[in-house]
Amino acid sequence: MRRVILVAATLLTAATIITPTAHAAPAAITETVYVESTIDSDTDGKPDRIAADVMRPDAAGKVPIVMEASPYYGLGEELATNAPRGFKRWYDEYFVPRGYAVVEVEMQGTSRSTGCPTTGGPEDTASVRAVVDWLNGRAKAFYADGRPAVASWSTGNVGMLGVSYNGTLPNAAAAAGIPGVKTIVPIAAISSWYEYSRDQGIGYSGHTNNYETWLANYVISAAQKPKCQAVLDRLAREDGDESYDYSAFWKARDYRRTAQNVTASVFVVHGQADWNVKTSHFGRWWQELADRNVPRKIWLHRGGHLDPISIRQAEWQRVMGLWMDYWLKGIDNGIMREPMADIQRPNGSWEQHASWPQPGTKDTTLFFGPAAGGFAGSLTAAPTGTGQTQRLADNTNLTESAMMANPEVPDARRLVYVTAPLKQAARLSGEVRLTARVASNRASTPLTALLVDYGPSTQATMTDRTPLQLSTETCTQSDLRDRTGCARPPKVSVRAVTATMLSRGAIDAKNRESLEAPIPLPANGTVDVTWRMHAKDAVIPAGHRIGIVIVTNHSGYIGRDTGAAGLALDLSLGISKAVLPVVGGVVTT
Repeated sequence: MRRVILVAATLLTAATIITPTAHAAPAAITETVYVESTIDSDTDGKPDRIAADVMRPDAAGKVPIVMEASPYYGLGEELATNAPRGFKRWYDEYFVPRGYAVVEVEMQGTSRSTGCPTTGGPEDTASVRAVVDWLNGRAKAFYADGRPAVASWSTGNVGMLGVSYNGTLPNAAAAAGIPGVKTIVPIAAISSWYEYSRDQGIGYSGHTNNYETWLANYVISAAQKPKCQAVLDRLAREDGDESYDYSAFWKARDYRRTAQNVTASVFVVHGQADWNVKTSHFGRWWQELADRNVPRKIWLHRGGHLDPISIRQAEWQRVMGLWMDYWLKGIDNGIMREPMADIQRPNGSWEQHASWPQPGTKDTTLFFGPAAGGFAGSLTAAPTGTGQTQRLADNTNLTESAMMANPEVPDARRLVYVTAPLKQAARLSGEVRLTARVASNRASTPLTALLVDYGPSTQATMTDRTPLQLSTETCTQSDLRDRTGCARPPKVSVRAVTATMLSRGAIDAKNRESLEAPIPLPANGTVDVTWRMHAKDAVIPAGHRIGIVIVTNHSGYIGRDTGAAGLALDLSLGISKAVLPVVGGVVTT
């Protein structure tokens, strides 16, 4: 249950004590505890017990806690009940010698914890709350042999961090306002499970058939699975895949709805090419935090679903050390006087800005118009299409590269609107919003838009990691030194392109007024449909053109709506338009 070890050494047998040499890492105590939750999610008549592995300095005095909670610990392994799994991340080797405890929490229903996983539900948050409460003297915990475990060594100050699902749990904890959670570092993290599965009324490709049930079934422990079948069945029954509406099921999994509860500081990290946890998760969460003046910092890198330890290792550790020292120990080390935003450009270079969106960003409206300047459609600062409409057919089997290609050629399967060449570079920082006045003879029709940089360029693509890789790859000091495991740099491939997709966004037109109560499109007449694209910070060079491509179904992005057909887009009255967040507020063509 309790062991004293060298932080950098292999874990030893129970109750072994090693006296550090002058050059060795300080001794540490490791133990596994089981914290009593306030809920009984598997309805076995007993409160869920949440397993937590602890490594802490073997020294007098109280210490703050760096915590990572996960549904992936012990996946597929048989684990001892009375000994930690092994602390495979770099956090223990880095933070424990600096006077922190590191606590790894096994989410309910996973690994050695009892209960049932519910894919973002309140039960997830309750499992985190139980351990934070124990660290603050508000909950009971026990060793495997039943003896009480008391966190008398804890200051109660907790900093949560993690990648993917492990970063989503900190968002949940902050949104619940759990006392003791002083800061969170959500990396590639979900802020709304609805938006992880749907984009404004229509399911993402791969999320059209009970994904939440699949994920819960994937992480659940073998011991808990027989107890949780009713819970898994309820997830499938309540997820609303038949309509994709935003229901009570999804409200309970939307952490932005309770952003007013956030008292922790927040350090957001996200990849601008992350199409697993899409950039709306950080963008809309960040806006909620900004609206409430939550202390915050942000890193936006050029990659996808990645851990910054594999991209910018030395700087990441430096900033993490300062961040935790400031928020958990109260050391005024200047971290909050450093620039708020670090942004990596496609060529790998980094910029720093005072805030995000970048200072001076203003909405700039460009209107959809008819063919002009040799292009199939125009994008201009003033409306030009009075009295005109354009027809859009369904885009069966049209690839995204084909959607963007040859914007000078009319194609009934897509509409494309392009600016004149830019006289000076345009910096976009935030979310693009679109409005289209459309007529359709179908009750529902998806609209998907692409934001495109038209111009010769080189496009760098970085290999992603899966959520399981991000949570289970070895991440020791030797990995960091040798750039293996979690520190293995992503591979970068570069190719020449003439069109670069910057962002996407889709909506089912029946959800134009509400994601909760769909309104079928009228059989006659027009409706105005407004939707959002995923957040982006990008520089479109002088000489390039800004383009918006509109299609109906986009099978590589959203689930196919087989009942959809084409539509007519009305260019009159300046209604159909794109609103771009432009630094300086002007697009110069």
